[in-house]
Amino acid sequence: MKIKFHLPGLRFNYPLNMMLCSMMKKNPEFFRPDVEIGSFFGEFPTSRWNGGRFSNGDQCDAGFIQNVIRTINAQGIPIRYTYTNPLLHESDLKDEYCNFCMKAADNGMNEVLVVSPVLEEYIRKNYPGYKINSSTCKEIRTIEALNEELEKDYNLVVLDYNLNNQFELLEKIKDKARCEVLVNACCVPNCPRRGDHYKAIAKQQEIVLKNRKLPPGKQLPMKGWQCAYGDKNTFYTIQDYPTFISPDDVYEKYVPMGFYNFKIEGRTANLFGLIDKYAHYLMKPERRDEGRLMLTLNLQQSKIINVSTPRKSEWRNDGAKK
Repeated sequence: MKIKFHLPGLRFNYPLNMMLCSMMKKNPEFFRPDVEIGSFFGEFPTSRWNGGRFSNGDQCDAGFIQNVIRTINAQGIPIRYTYTNPLLHESDLKDEYCNFCMKAADNGMNEVLVVSPVLEEYIRKNYPGYKINSSTCKEIRTIEALNEELEKDYNLVVLDYNLNNQFELLEKIKDKARCEVLVNACCVPNCPRRGDHYKAIAKQQEIVLKNRKLPPGKQLPMKGWQCAYGDKNTFYTIQDYPTFISPDDVYEKYVPMGFYNFKIEGRTANLFGLIDKYAHYLMKPERRDEGRLMLTLNLQQSKIINVSTPRKSEWRNDGAKK
């Protein structure tokens, strides 16, 4: 059984992800056996239906969207839209940009992650070729409710991160193969503001999209968001959380239990931090450092990472102290 990792980014991380795909094919000796990319998830910003991460003002043209979909799918990898905005209304369903994105990837290969019942019904009716996944944003915390969710027509159900490492509960899940586990959640365990954060992102996104149509003097103010529970976390600070799942946990505990789908979050993460996460979870421990360096150097050689050098100068002595 293949071990699938679902990786972040259709826009900002796209060059890194394509470089990773190439490295996995050309240098499989760096990677753990039976590991493959299950999907690349995210949005083409800024999408009204998007949820979970905020992209302030960026948007993609039609050609870029079509090329990214075509290139990723050509690798045998699905794209997965994270259309998890929890505040959608019927009026949002006709959004031209989101419907273009859906039509562009409507080839029977791709997926969409949902929260809103309104949007889910619309997608099932108008885009039946998509696999539908149930989002962790639903915050399903009990095994009874989770098993009920698994009885529905979902391709995968992403677990609430608070269930991580609670093995007595995880054993009671009836269909572990259709569960997806978030391994590196940056939120503190039992974060009291997680749901509010999703809603705040939805409201920020709505303001950005409204401001596109307003003149400079009529722009709506952006509402900020600060969270004392997780805004400063890094991949290394979260490793003390009981919800953190290490690479050893994945391969030595979760896979033997019957879990095969794992999600690495990081759609808006720092590039170098994301390289580190990929190396930790996908690469063999004994090849991890070399593999991380190879991936970074390939990104530099391809000019995805630009390293500045000092400006050319000449030796002079007129400023020296006497």
